[in-house]
Amino acid sequence: MSGMERANQFVGQSLAFLDAVERASRAAPLDRPVLVIGERGTGKELIAERLHRLSSRWSGPLVVMNCAALPETLIEAELFGHEAGSFTGATKTRQGRFEEADGGTLFLDELATLSAAAQERLLRTVEYGEVTRIGASKPIRVDVRIVAATNEHLPRLVERGRFRADLLDRLSFEVVTLPPLRAREGDIALLAEHFGRRMAVELDWPNWPGFADEALARLEAHRWPGNVRELRNVVERAVYRAEDPERPVATINFDPFRSPWSPAPDAAAPDAAAPDDADAAAPAADAAAAAPAAPSESAAVPALETDDFKASVAAFEKALIEHALEKNRYNQRATAKALGLSYDQLRHAMKRLELSATAA
Repeated sequence: MSGMERANQFVGQSLAFLDAVERASRAAPLDRPVLVIGERGTGKELIAERLHRLSSRWSGPLVVMNCAALPETLIEAELFGHEAGSFTGATKTRQGRFEEADGGTLFLDELATLSAAAQERLLRTVEYGEVTRIGASKPIRVDVRIVAATNEHLPRLVERGRFRADLLDRLSFEVVTLPPLRAREGDIALLAEHFGRRMAVELDWPNWPGFADEALARLEAHRWPGNVRELRNVVERAVYRAEDPERPVATINFDPFRSPWSPAPDAAAPDAAAPDDADAAAPAADAAAAAPAAPSESAAVPALETDDFKASVAAFEKALIEHALEKNRYNQRATAKALGLSYDQLRHAMKRLELSATAA
């Protein structure tokens, strides 16, 4: 079952999340198409798997196709198959994904990226239950349930002429919209505990010590643009980098690319990016001048919205010291000088915040 993250499970207790799962569960036994809508990392592929496993097709194939993963010229051949010699490179006859999914479920991820021609062929397949391979003259009957996913607002794409209204009508018998992680009240801590405990088992830790309060506060304050997938990566990275499996995990790194040795932006070729006349560059220059200065090298400042003032102050203080330590290559005297602290003050702050004296 390629493409599915089988190690993942449904973990959550928020009403928004449970409502979406319940809607999928109710739609699963019905032999009708379902659209799954959600931001990246919200678990759309897990909903597709649930729709298949709870249906009468559970013993049939679940075939996955990411519509954005192939060039437009190959999408139709991949979906509907082709005969030998039908185009350059087609050395032998090949079944398409619809034929592979016969008697089961076809999961079309990134549906909104389909070309107009592929949408038209898909509509005919949905309407008549048959596919015609590229280069063939006779159609082939297929019995396939379609589950499709996207992070786009499809009715808006219809209005813009980028998606067929009749195809949307055919595919939207039921629409399951997954909430982003930031809208799932109480689920961040629950998921962090789940992924942290699972990683500790993988690392053969004797026990799972949990997260320090400051670390948990930083996890709760983050906006999670990558949703559950991003949270899993951040948590697993924090656990594996932790130095002492007996102590609560205290250091959280949201950006694995952050480093004092990160390559600087290429400023060696100004002519390549320069506009042809000076007036064209003026608005960009004005915008840059008006924009507030960003912290150097992205110091991972926690979000400002919070219900816990002390935890947020501690998280902010910790982020500043971590950034300064990295910038000064973990030389504590240089770090203290850069922060305007004495060496003893820095050492005391690091101990209070449970900060490591070496790179994680």
